[in-house]
Amino acid sequence: MSFRGEESGSEDGRGGDLKKPFLHTGSWYRMAGTMGSRQSSMMNSSTYAIRDSAISVVLCTLIVALGPIQFGFTGGYSSPTQDDIMADLNLSLSEFSIFGSLSNVGAMVGAIASGQIAEYIGRKGSLMIASIPNIIGWLAISFARDSSFLYMGRLLAGFGVGVISYTVPVYIAEISPQNLRGALGSVNQLSVTIGILIAYLLGMFIRWRLLAVIGILPCTFLIPALFFIPESPRWLAKMGMTEDFEASLQVLRGFDTDISAEVNEIKRSVASSTRRTAIRFTQLKQRRYSLPLMIGIGLLVLQQLTGINGILFYASNIFKAAGLTNGDLPTCGLGAIQVLATAVTTWLLDRAGRRILLIVSSIVMSLSLLLVSVAFFLEGTFSADSDTYHIMSILSLVGLVVYVIGFSLGMGAIPWIIMSEILPVNIKSLAGSVATLANWLTSFVVTMTANLLLNWSTGGTFAIYTAVSALTLVFVIIWVPETKGRTLEEIQWSFR
Repeated sequence: MSFRGEESGSEDGRGGDLKKPFLHTGSWYRMAGTMGSRQSSMMNSSTYAIRDSAISVVLCTLIVALGPIQFGFTGGYSSPTQDDIMADLNLSLSEFSIFGSLSNVGAMVGAIASGQIAEYIGRKGSLMIASIPNIIGWLAISFARDSSFLYMGRLLAGFGVGVISYTVPVYIAEISPQNLRGALGSVNQLSVTIGILIAYLLGMFIRWRLLAVIGILPCTFLIPALFFIPESPRWLAKMGMTEDFEASLQVLRGFDTDISAEVNEIKRSVASSTRRTAIRFTQLKQRRYSLPLMIGIGLLVLQQLTGINGILFYASNIFKAAGLTNGDLPTCGLGAIQVLATAVTTWLLDRAGRRILLIVSSIVMSLSLLLVSVAFFLEGTFSADSDTYHIMSILSLVGLVVYVIGFSLGMGAIPWIIMSEILPVNIKSLAGSVATLANWLTSFVVTMTANLLLNWSTGGTFAIYTAVSALTLVFVIIWVPETKGRTLEEIQWSFR
C-alpha cells in the first residue's frame, strides 16, 4: 500500500508480521505471529536482545560512522605521505598537488550523484555503492607505479567520499529520535576528525602503500555491517513501503515502544509533500523550499570559506612559518585537539542547541583568526632573534589551536546536521546534492588557493578568513533557526 495516493496509508503493516531488516533497502524477513502476540514473541527471542531505542539507534549510527572515518582518512592521507610518494614515483610538487586535489573533484561528482542514488536505492544502498569505488581507489593507489593509477585511485576514493558526506548525516537524522538527533548527528563529524587523526598518526610510521591498504578497512567493514541495520523509515515511507516503514521504526524505537504518534506524523508529512520523486528547479523558488535550501547551502559554503581545509592541509607549512622546525608533531596534536573538541560538541548539541553553538563557534573563530592575522603581521616587523618575534609566534600558534577548537564546537558538525534536518523529504535528494556539491566545490577552491594566499601574505590570508568568520556569525544570527527538540516534520513545517 502506498502513501503516495492517500494520507492515511495502510494499517496492514501494523497488523501483519514484524520483519527483521537484513539484506537491502526495503527487504525484510518475516517472523510468525500477529500484532497481538508480536511483542511477547519479541521479548522471548534472543534475536531481539537489543530492545532499548537508544541502544538500537546508537549501534546503527556507529555502523554508518565507518563511512565518515573513511572520509577523514582520505582527507588526511596526503599530508604525511607527500615526501614519500613524490620520491618513489618521481612526482613534481605540482603533480602531487593534483593528486591531493583530485579527491575534491571526485567528491563533487559523488555529491551530484549522491541525492539520486540515495533516493532510488535508499540510504543503505547508497553507502554500499559508495564503499565499492572507495575500496578500488585505495587499492589502485597502493599498487600505483605511475601518476595515472595514483590519480584514478584518488578520484574513485573521492567519489565515494562525496556520496558518504551526503548520505550519512541524512540517514542519522532520519533514524534518530528528536532528543538524540543532535548528539548522534555530530558523530558524523567526530568520525571525520578521527579518520584524519588516524591518517596523521599512522603516516608518521607506515609507508604510503601500506597506509593506502589500511584505507580500505572502514568500507570493508561497513559493507557487511549494513546488512544488519534497518533502512531509514522516512525513506521507506516516502517510497510507499508501509509495512517496512513501520517495522523499521519499531526496531529503531524498541519493541515495547508505542510508535503510533510518530508513524502518524511521518504519514502526514509524506502525504502533504509532492508525490513525484523528482522536483523541478523552478519549484525551489517556493519559500518552503528556498529558505531551507539557502540556509543549508549557506552554512556548508561558509564552513569551507572560513579556511579550515586550507589550514589543515597546509598545517605543517603554517607551523613552520610560525617558527617551528618540525610541523608533523604539531599537526598530529592539532588533529587530536579537533577530535576532543568535536567529542565535546557531541555532548553539548542536545543540551545547548544548534544555534547557540554556531554563534559561539563563529565568535571564537573570528577572534582567534584575528589574533593569528595580527600576530603574523607583527611578526614580520621584528627580527627572528628578538623576544617579541617569539611572542608573536606563540600567539599565532595559540590562535590556530583556539580556531580549531572553535570550529569543532559548531561549524564542523552542525552545518551537516542542519542540512539533514531542514530539507523537506520530497526535495532532499535534489537539494541535498546541491548543498553537498556547493560544500565540495568551495573546499576545492579553498585548498587550491590557500597555498597561493599563504605565499602572498600569511597575515593577509588569515585576515580574509577572519572576515568570512564574522560574516558567518551574521548569517547564523539572521537566518539559522533552532532545531533542538523538534521532530523533522515540525522543523520542515515551520518553513511553510
